[in-house]
Amino acid sequence: MGFSALIVAAGSGERAGGGLPKQYRAIAGKPLLRWTAEAFARHPGCEEIVIAIHPDHRAHFESAMAGLNVRAVEGGADRTASVRACLNAANFEHVLIHDGARPLVGEALIDRLLSALQTSPGAAPALPVTDALVRQDGDGVQAVDRAGLQRMQTPQAFRADAIRAAFEATEAAFPDEVSLARAAGLEVALVAGEEANIKITWPEDFARAERLLAPAPSPALTVTGTGYDVHRVRPGKGLTLCGVFIDHPLELVGHSDADVGLHALTDAILGAAGAGDIGQHFPPTDPQWKGADSAQFLVHALKLAREAGVEPVHADITLICEAPKIGPHREAMKRRVAELTGLPPVRVNIKATTSEKLGFTGRGEGIAAQAAFTGRIS
Repeated sequence: MGFSALIVAAGSGERAGGGLPKQYRAIAGKPLLRWTAEAFARHPGCEEIVIAIHPDHRAHFESAMAGLNVRAVEGGADRTASVRACLNAANFEHVLIHDGARPLVGEALIDRLLSALQTSPGAAPALPVTDALVRQDGDGVQAVDRAGLQRMQTPQAFRADAIRAAFEATEAAFPDEVSLARAAGLEVALVAGEEANIKITWPEDFARAERLLAPAPSPALTVTGTGYDVHRVRPGKGLTLCGVFIDHPLELVGHSDADVGLHALTDAILGAAGAGDIGQHFPPTDPQWKGADSAQFLVHALKLAREAGVEPVHADITLICEAPKIGPHREAMKRRVAELTGLPPVRVNIKATTSEKLGFTGRGEGIAAQAAFTGRIS
């Protein structure tokens, strides 16, 4: 069912403050009136958009509506006159008359109104009054029975010929088109309104609309990197794994302290950050890294990750060896990795396995490590 959207936006909006007429003030990066027009432009049944504007606001209007297929007509001294001007310019069988200061009209509400027009010459959205009501009476208040009371909203929808006839029958001004239609004897069906379909009237309404219209924050992006490292072992005076020195008759052979656990995790962090690998940053040919504590490599990788917007979420390391036994040192390793990464120990996992006497690790010729690192980009 095609329809004309008639938007009333000829007022000055002084109650909203801010200097600029409220319909041209920005909300979530767009002028208020543009949000309203776009809500109709998205509906498949909207054939045209006609907007009543104040003649002094032409420049504001053209700037706000740039690129949108809308037409402007000169508004009148009151709402009824502005709607009359829009009606005179409308070309379709059904019209939806809307406040320019209601930017959150939903597609489902428009659909309900169009459906109601199939059996009634007019339809309007309404919400039941739920708050207690009183009328101020001198120095006191008098309770008002709210039974049957409804809060009217726009758009108010009509068969174009019926509402035109109602306008032609009167010169009086009305607060809305339902009032005018009922004065002319037109039946108006009520459909369920929408709480979000607020009218921007007061300064605080802008903040509320901003919250409703601002795009939802992008969900955090999760990134993962993996790392693998291996070093030979030889008889020695102990070795360091995952930042913990273990007294043992073997030692790891490497240019630095050869901590395969931290090396694998460093590579995993660099992978999550898209920052290459450990060899690029700490080449084994560089004498300054001879015997270096591998914690330096890990801290540098974390710095690069944070510069790339990656915050640590979880670290998982698997040590592959026949000896030493990892179990007695597991908790100390978790604490050390947690300390280096800034993660709580519960988000650090250290595992150990053997290769069932197969390969170089099974023969006790070396120790390998695999690592996975998870980070979050907000």
